[in-house]
Amino acid sequence: MLQQLAPALRMTLFLTLLTGLIYPGVVTGLCQVLFTNQANGSLVTSQNGKVIGSKLLGQNFSKPEYFHPRPSAAGNDGYDPTASSGSNLGPTSQKLVDRMKASADQYRKENPTYTGAIPADAITASASGLDPHISVANAQAQAARVAQARSAQVSDVQSIIAAQTENRDLGFLGEARVNVLAMNMALDQRFPKRP
Repeated sequence: MLQQLAPALRMTLFLTLLTGLIYPGVVTGLCQVLFTNQANGSLVTSQNGKVIGSKLLGQNFSKPEYFHPRPSAAGNDGYDPTASSGSNLGPTSQKLVDRMKASADQYRKENPTYTGAIPADAITASASGLDPHISVANAQAQAARVAQARSAQVSDVQSIIAAQTENRDLGFLGEARVNVLAMNMALDQRFPKRP
């Protein structure tokens, strides 16, 4: 019996070292050398070096002078990166219907000059609850509010939307979208906050 256990224990130890320590260590090291920014979370820093967010994770912006992200179901209050998940509510769920109605009412209240159809991503959470992007239609719908809050022309805000628009991946995957954090940073740069 010992003759059978010894090779099994050696193989278990070898595979544990290989797949549990060596392989992850090599991959982590290569990523740190070759893809430093991505390996460290694609963090975005301000001009003074302070980390203000990540290009990969949505965060809540609620002031009128900023573009607002799509709703989040991650965590109790949303936008919790340690609780990434959707709501798992089905299309017949009254709770989902109520939440979407509340989101639609809030969207209309925040953007009173917008009279078109509310973009779907403005009232629905993403699967992760942390999508950092909104649709171009959602950004355009918010442009008047942002321009008014910043005492800017709507056309100037729309030019920022156009400059920040990311096209479909590989030309055909997904939809055109805008990263909310990048767009809000561009707004702060173009229209600095007044003291």
